[in-house]
Amino acid sequence: MTLISELNDFCKNTLVEHLGIEFTEAGNDFLKARMPVDNRTKQPMGILHGGASLALAETVGSAASIGIVDNEKYHVVGMQMTANHIGQATSGWVNAVATLVHKGTKTHVWDILITNDEGKKISVCRLTNMIIEKI
Repeated sequence: MTLISELNDFCKNTLVEHLGIEFTEAGNDFLKARMPVDNRTKQPMGILHGGASLALAETVGSAASIGIVDNEKYHVVGMQMTANHIGQATSGWVNAVATLVHKGTKTHVWDILITNDEGKKISVCRLTNMIIEKI
């Protein structure tokens, strides 16, 4: 089983599945996912909700950390998220790419770029994850 299928299975029956988020590609220092722009993810004005973008960004950044830690020993939890929403989407899909900025023993930092189907920037985000030992 691949990391992508494991992550998609792991997120069943959660907010991730409810929003239609799907993991699509993984590498040594990146993870990609996508989310539909539809009635689940739009504001009443018909554009992608900033909170949905943040959910996508935190999902892909946290999952990227899960992919590079020993999951038998550690939990990954989001510690801080920042975002700038610089574009809008009204239909189709938005795509997120989390790229590793820092891999420490206690923290990981990811930059997450969200674009629309045409590659236009929608949001730029940064996520810091805390890596904590399981008890």
